[in-house]
Amino acid sequence: MNQDSFPTLLLVDDDPLIRDSLHLVLSDEFDIVLAEDREQAIRIVRDLPAPPQLALVDLGLPPTPHRPQEGFRLITELLAHSPQIKIITLSGQSEESNARHARTLGAFEFVAKPCKPDDIRTQLRAALTAQLSEQRDAALSQAQLGLVGESPAILSLRNQIKLYASTPYPVLIQGESGSGKELVAIALQNLSQNPDSPFIAINCAAIAPNLLESTLFGHSKGAFTGATSAQIGFFEKAENGTLFLDEIGELPQELQAKLLRVLENGEYQRVGETATRKSNARIIAATNLVLAQAVRNGSFRTDLFHRMSVFTINVPSLNAMGNDKVLLLNHFRDFYAKQMQRRPFTLDGAAQTAWQNYTFPGNTRELRNIVIRLVTKYAGEQIGISQLEAEFEQQIPVTNTQSAESPNDLKQVLQQGGFNLDDLLMGYTQKYIDTAMELAQGNVSEAAKLLGIARTTLYSRMEAVQKHKANQ
Repeated sequence: MNQDSFPTLLLVDDDPLIRDSLHLVLSDEFDIVLAEDREQAIRIVRDLPAPPQLALVDLGLPPTPHRPQEGFRLITELLAHSPQIKIITLSGQSEESNARHARTLGAFEFVAKPCKPDDIRTQLRAALTAQLSEQRDAALSQAQLGLVGESPAILSLRNQIKLYASTPYPVLIQGESGSGKELVAIALQNLSQNPDSPFIAINCAAIAPNLLESTLFGHSKGAFTGATSAQIGFFEKAENGTLFLDEIGELPQELQAKLLRVLENGEYQRVGETATRKSNARIIAATNLVLAQAVRNGSFRTDLFHRMSVFTINVPSLNAMGNDKVLLLNHFRDFYAKQMQRRPFTLDGAAQTAWQNYTFPGNTRELRNIVIRLVTKYAGEQIGISQLEAEFEQQIPVTNTQSAESPNDLKQVLQQGGFNLDDLLMGYTQKYIDTAMELAQGNVSEAAKLLGIARTTLYSRMEAVQKHKANQ
């Protein structure tokens, strides 16, 4: 095989010996790009002509190599850059909770260190096979897979898409990460009056802020260092079609004003030019932020928010779709079993109940990845509850206490037996800390602010959680 045709693999590990060793043993099958920390990995990915197909990411990265937060943050950022990337995580911190959380964020699989190179190669091949299966039937995976379901939530979503598709006005799509916002944008395009017109997608969080303006509007020759020739922007590429702005909440303030001008009268200028150009592209934007809150805290312009949200579609979380979890299970299972030429698996009664009760914090993306792993591991087999729950994010113990508001409710919970107050409190503490660290992108000070506690208190709570785990 010619190396030009090798799939690109981003390998991120702060240990030079591991990087060099894996490069040596995997370079006969993959075109490997090396990085030693999260920031370098993101810079490299942004500079590549196309996103890597695969990523092998160590969770313990600088500046906190003994904690998984940097690795978790990198998973989120890579998938924001390109949702098609298949990520395998490595970690010497082989706690099952880390593996499950990495999968929930969108990682394809988790491999504990130390590991054999052949095991990594097997996982990379499986990830690539799943990715190629999706690409072979792109129309199906884009137009249907994310919109499967018959719940009131999904029926309402379909009705909104049909209602808004034929209009020329902007649409704002809001929803949790992994819920399928881009699929909704594609459905709006497919049902529009010009379904064959260009559909151009850009992720505002995946492009360096200093390059985002020229990417959107284009630039003239010599407009800045490295601009050796004139280049058209995405607004021109989307002529008579749709420009999809994903993660619109990450758009810098100075560009928000320029986007508002385009929305108001279609006018914009290439970087380095004074001539005014016109765009007739329809704008569809998406965000996993609550933009109304971003407006209140001053990070998003009020006038742009109102202009963008002429029509707003709220994509339901998978947990709000009821029995659609089962329909999606069957749909993805049959699709990937066929593509991988494997027999489909089945779930026994207890596993079916567990599937219906699981909350899927990573939404449809998490569900799809779980199904891919199950098809790979248990082709043609019946899966029991222990095998299934090994793929799930750990749930907070005794979740029914969330609704135990009355004394009678509390008495019932305690009388059921097996209750441990320390386990419950530490479970809640870890969940909130993990979520705050994710929202703060690993910044402890920002996470402490979100939690309403001092930075030193947060460190103490984190240490207490780790000690509790060690004593279990």
